[in-house]
Amino acid sequence: MKLYYSPGVCSQSVHIALNEAGIEHLIEKVDLANKTTESGTDYSRVNPLGYVPALELDDGEVLLEAPAILQYVADLKPETSLAPANGTRERVRLQAELNYTASELHKSFGPFFAPVKPAGALKEQALAKLAKRFDALEAKLSDGRDYIMGRDFTVADTYTFVVASWAGLIGFDLSGYPHVRAYIERVRARPKVLETLKREGLAA
Repeated sequence: MKLYYSPGVCSQSVHIALNEAGIEHLIEKVDLANKTTESGTDYSRVNPLGYVPALELDDGEVLLEAPAILQYVADLKPETSLAPANGTRERVRLQAELNYTASELHKSFGPFFAPVKPAGALKEQALAKLAKRFDALEAKLSDGRDYIMGRDFTVADTYTFVVASWAGLIGFDLSGYPHVRAYIERVRARPKVLETLKREGLAA
């Protein structure tokens, strides 16, 4: 299989999951501005929506959307416990976490990555909304859990880690979120996560 990715964006969550699961895969970088891949392919032929991740399977089918792909990857290697079993309440809780990250935390960063950045009152509103999302994440982690679902590292962590790490890209101050900062460092220190960051050129 082949993962189409761009360094540091949400496709990194799938890249981490593939490495954590020990699944052999190829990666191909996508220039999101020009919609072309490293090999010169027109990326719109892979994903007409133009964004990453896209996971091309060995039979040619292409899977889209990080939360869906992450669960597919986890289910390929259930012995890794990257996702609870389908049909369980824990799986529903995992899906809730993935959806929250996608629709609330990820989305709240949107204004800061737009071509025209918010300013003035609009910037303050966007920062206030983002702060509320980090308030919720801080509260969740404040019970002493290591990871989003508790003791086990799951695909919810691959996604949350990537998105929460964007705080540094926009200069959002995490000094008031000690549990979030510790969580980011804890996930980053995992060997397969660090391997992924290095492969994407984001760590020495």
